[in-house]
Amino acid sequence: MRRRRRSANLPCDAAGLAGLRRVGSTGNRAISPSRQNCGRSATGRGGDVNVLICGAHGFIGAALCERLEKSGHTVIRGVRRAVAKNELEVDYTRDREATQWDALLQGVDAVINAVGILIENRQHTFDEVHTKAPIALFDACSRLRIRRVIQISALGAQCGATPYFKSKRAADDYLQSLSVSSWIVRPALVYGSSGASAAFFRMLASLPVHPLPAGGHQRLRPVHVDDLTEAVECLLETDAGDQRVVDVVGGEEVEYREMLSIYRRSLGLGRFCQMSIPAWLIGVGAALLNRIPGSMLTGDTWRMLQAGSTADASATATLLKRPPRSLRTFIDRDAADLLHRALSSWRCILLRSVLSFVWIWTAVSSVFLYPRDESFALLTRAYLQGTNAIVAFWLAAAIDFVFGALTMVKPGRLLWLSQAVLIVTYSLIIAVTMPEILWHPFGAVLKNLPILAILLILFSEDTSR
Repeated sequence: MRRRRRSANLPCDAAGLAGLRRVGSTGNRAISPSRQNCGRSATGRGGDVNVLICGAHGFIGAALCERLEKSGHTVIRGVRRAVAKNELEVDYTRDREATQWDALLQGVDAVINAVGILIENRQHTFDEVHTKAPIALFDACSRLRIRRVIQISALGAQCGATPYFKSKRAADDYLQSLSVSSWIVRPALVYGSSGASAAFFRMLASLPVHPLPAGGHQRLRPVHVDDLTEAVECLLETDAGDQRVVDVVGGEEVEYREMLSIYRRSLGLGRFCQMSIPAWLIGVGAALLNRIPGSMLTGDTWRMLQAGSTADASATATLLKRPPRSLRTFIDRDAADLLHRALSSWRCILLRSVLSFVWIWTAVSSVFLYPRDESFALLTRAYLQGTNAIVAFWLAAAIDFVFGALTMVKPGRLLWLSQAVLIVTYSLIIAVTMPEILWHPFGAVLKNLPILAILLILFSEDTSR
């Protein structure tokens, strides 16, 4: 087996794993109410469980780590690059043989596979991340008699036709074929303040016009990440006989369009408009965005949205011993912060796009559209003639174009400051040499003020150093 780097002092035996508690923890930690309701531990010992959570740096994985640690379990965080002493280095693009997992599972009572990608690329494919590596992990768990395996799958994987769903289903089916105590958890759309998809939907909700794919009638039942982690904790701690599958969903089924409007009201925003976008146009957009890194709209995600994400909530309610949360309660005390983040996610790109267009259009119109003689006549009034006027004309056009391009590809404080200085310089020259333009009814120079305001906002919100 290929040797891999472990974090310093990471123990492999059961006794050593007991030392993987969080810094500052004590031996007598309070037990969460949900844990008291979940029954006897899967280990049969009634105490802490040594849990390996693969994908611990992901949205769901990190939430699971936090919850299980608070409940008193010993959590080993499976991550790609181990740094802390409670982290273990696992790589789903490499660990595709069961024997590669043997040493990693020593002293482990339970394994939770929370690794997943929504969009694949050359480095991370669905087949590697969702199927081959999990199957190798499950094989090792079965051979080493790991007491409990929990696979975080996805609602819709049981019948979905997209590569995402197929890869999830392949691992689910394989786990069910093994003689290991396991649960397959199929969550609906998961909401959390730090979740990428939730942030995307909050951003859409904050827009004054909501774009609705095919009218936005897709049925969804979002589940809060806290409910999901509580459900997984119960499954971890409750004895189970045969392998089982559970759909974890939220407390309210809504249409996509309703979800956005509820999020908008929860953020404290007022009236808005809705605009239906034809399905064929969404399909074209998804095809164009398929290869763009980080795009939330792809062919797969569009088909998944069309299929909806909902199921009966009774199983979730039985597991939690209470109704799951409604999405109307998802955004509460942190609404102000989430609103700021939602607006910031599109405000900057909008301002930069408009600013870039103004600079580039100014350059293009100066060179190709506006009469050249009239341009030189204006330069003459600014005391630029002959060669000086020609140089100034082409230099100004070049600067305008470069500023427009840099606004989109390499923004930064120096760029915003340079643009502001140039605009102020132009305005002062015009005010001195052509003062009548200042009170022109079209406000050609006066419109520099909102441009300067945009630059001030971009400069103030720039996080680069």
